[in-house]
Amino acid sequence: MSRSLQGVLLQLVALALFVTMDALLKVLVASHPVPQLMFVRFCFHTLLVVVTLKLMTGRVPFRSRAPGLQTLRSLCLATANAAIAVALIHVPLADATAVAFAAPVMTVALASLWLGEKVSLRRWIGVGIGFAGVMVALRPPFLTGQALHWAMLLPLVTAVANTAYQLLTRRLAAVDDPHTTFVHTSIAALVLTGLAQPFVWQAPAAWDWPLFAALGLLGAAGHSILVLAFARAPASVLAPMSYVQLLWAGVAGVLVFGDWPDGWTALGAGIIAVGGVLVALPERRPAKGA
Repeated sequence: MSRSLQGVLLQLVALALFVTMDALLKVLVASHPVPQLMFVRFCFHTLLVVVTLKLMTGRVPFRSRAPGLQTLRSLCLATANAAIAVALIHVPLADATAVAFAAPVMTVALASLWLGEKVSLRRWIGVGIGFAGVMVALRPPFLTGQALHWAMLLPLVTAVANTAYQLLTRRLAAVDDPHTTFVHTSIAALVLTGLAQPFVWQAPAAWDWPLFAALGLLGAAGHSILVLAFARAPASVLAPMSYVQLLWAGVAGVLVFGDWPDGWTALGAGIIAVGGVLVALPERRPAKGA
């Protein structure tokens, strides 16, 4: 199995975990402050990573060759999670996920501009189609004739933050050991959200703690697997695979919340998928002797 294929398969597993985490988050934001949920999520995330690394390798590699980039990556994750959490209070899971899929579009483009990865004309066309799909899912007033709900803009914040997070993950794969990146994924986010707790903390019920722990466990597992994926495949190859999350988010929305995607979400997701396929198709190799 090629390393790129390993990266794609690892990313698909990570995406399934992220959809599960987002569905659980939508349940919890109905009764808990968003900063508190982010804090407990990153607490359990950090605890799981530290304990797992200690048991498996006998050490916890905190020292990074690029601590500034690690901190920035962690803060991007905190921003992305907070924005989508607030959005989920007001909009269905499938709608928020579809709009947030501006991230793969941005990732492919910026992987070329910032990381120097080669992106063909066909993939650029796919990027353009994917961006058009995001605009449809966003339901701009010039298409629907209706006012845009402000919460639909928050997944765009998530998209920008996730784009930076993914590109930093790819860049750090060439700088730090993946175990070091595992450790640093949640540290700055934990510190930042911890500062808000004196102002927002509400005493949880006993049955809330297993759900809080699940948030952290799903996040830790998903992001750790994502680090492994980006260590094996280019960002421009992995980004389009994220479109599978659209399907899983739609299924989760129906099964858990009874939210069927409307026509705009379905159309936007379909256009996004077409763009994703164009980007994901492998490049043709020149014939031998050509």
